[in-house]
Amino acid sequence: MALRQIRMQGDDILLKPCKEIKKMDERLRQLIEDMFETMHEAQGVGLAAPQVGVLKRMMIVEVPEGEGRVFINPVILEEEGEQVGYEGCLSIPGKRGIVRRPARIVVEALNENMEPFRIEAEELLARAICHECDHLKGILYTELVEGELEDVAEAPEDFEEEPEE
Repeated sequence: MALRQIRMQGDDILLKPCKEIKKMDERLRQLIEDMFETMHEAQGVGLAAPQVGVLKRMMIVEVPEGEGRVFINPVILEEEGEQVGYEGCLSIPGKRGIVRRPARIVVEALNENMEPFRIEAEELLARAICHECDHLKGILYTELVEGELEDVAEAPEDFEEEPEE
């Protein structure tokens, strides 16, 4: 396993749509391992392949009290309700902003063995999946922020905290 360099805002690769993955190979297996190691080192809850310079439709998500999951070619099938909360991004360190996301989603994807699965997600897991799916389309959360980005040092540390109205 190896740490990968996380691409930062301003890198054009973050704005490009990713290509579908048709088969699993050793390079992709290594990428998955490297992405988990990189995400853990950076203390994130999700990481998309373009954030480490690979334009493939693959992402990983691991929220507290959850297991790490690999999503290959994910598609959000259902969205329901609304949640408003803070988001940050490993590609935009030190900043966060208020973003509206669905409260509940249903996602279909392939796992690391190219087996299809479907997952229903709520709250932080739904937010993280939506955020990472946006990365696969070349969309950064900053395009969705309501109001101004905040410096994390100036804001409460809990990203799950509801913003004050």
